[in-house]
Amino acid sequence: MTALSFEITARSATCAARAGRVATPHGEFETPAFMPVGTRGTVKGVLPRDLADTGARVVLANTYHLLLRPGPDLIRRRGGLHAFMNWPGPILTDSGGYQVYSLGDTCRITDDGVAFKSVVDGSTIELTPERSIDVQHALGADIIMAFDDCPPSVDPRSLNATRRRLASAHSAGPEADHARRLDEANERTVRWLERCASRHACSGLADRQALFGIVQGGLDPDRRRWSAQRVCAIDLPGYAIGGVAVGEGPDQIERVVSLTAPLLPEDRPRYLMGVGYERDLVAAVRAGCDMFDCVLPTRNGRNANAFTRTGQVRLKNAAFAEDDRPIEPGCDCPACAGWGDAPRPFTRAYLRHLFLAQEMLGPILVSLHNLRHFQRLLLDIRAAIREDGWSALARRWPVVDPGSRGDAEPPDTPPSNRADAQESSDPC
Repeated sequence: MTALSFEITARSATCAARAGRVATPHGEFETPAFMPVGTRGTVKGVLPRDLADTGARVVLANTYHLLLRPGPDLIRRRGGLHAFMNWPGPILTDSGGYQVYSLGDTCRITDDGVAFKSVVDGSTIELTPERSIDVQHALGADIIMAFDDCPPSVDPRSLNATRRRLASAHSAGPEADHARRLDEANERTVRWLERCASRHACSGLADRQALFGIVQGGLDPDRRRWSAQRVCAIDLPGYAIGGVAVGEGPDQIERVVSLTAPLLPEDRPRYLMGVGYERDLVAAVRAGCDMFDCVLPTRNGRNANAFTRTGQVRLKNAAFAEDDRPIEPGCDCPACAGWGDAPRPFTRAYLRHLFLAQEMLGPILVSLHNLRHFQRLLLDIRAAIREDGWSALARRWPVVDPGSRGDAEPPDTPPSNRADAQESSDPC
């Protein structure tokens, strides 16, 4: 038995996009695939049954958070994460490397690993490459990620105060030597990957869990090439592009992905970590990426922001107080299509009421809608690959236009204050 197999089933004739199928011990999923984020062993507010009904076939959970609570040994004693969270399909676990970045001012990083204070009880936790792999072994995910050093992708001096603080946390001064930090992270990521691969090979679990390596390098093309060459020199079932969506604009993300994806092995899955806006997904697919994850569907859903083919609908806006339309006509999610023998949609007016009344059903319904939105987009992307129907995809999904970031109001909704388009992909 092999931990993972990957088959390419179709290729675009006009770009590097490919459709395929990943097989794991807990089932298969079609690629390109969007993985909902279940950070702590649950996609917030969504039953596993309902998550599967959105079209999701693989989910992501986070090593860092599950290490803190409830702990990997407790999960192992209960049959692993699949049994614990009652999800029968494939699971991917992130290694915790991103949390090193996002919690940069509360942890200490060395060549050996990272020490940080638990947000649960204040105790000191040490996370090394070996410890990260051990925790993921205990969790039992189908795909596990190498522990990496995720640096800020852009010079901290160009960031806002919060991102600058995170980016400079491990430097001697407030304005770090960014080039030196990128080189340090590249070298450390390769050394840590070697340690992860060695630990995994000695575990006896390599035929049940597939280890992916992660390419870093920031926005610098030479550093990306350096990282890709050395990471891919270690033979693994798959590889990921890390260190994007941590401060860059959409054009910068596209340049990094277009450069890096072709450097990864053609016959292995290529996973772009933490990127989720519709335009970015399409650009990454066209560059040759196969797997994606992001918290945007559920994070926005919990904040009354619904994704549609033409942009987001801010459901708390007063203009929707008496709007009897569904979020998006023609959508087949539970919020838009209803349920039962005589289904009726949940109206924008009702959803707005739920959020203003702080009722749980509002975030649940909009999260389900958003999750289905992204699965519908991926279905159409896979069809576009098979048929080379990119122009038809753009017509069906105006939000993927290069001029859009997926955060503009549709024409039939009132203007609103736009949120930061480059929202953090940290699944906290």
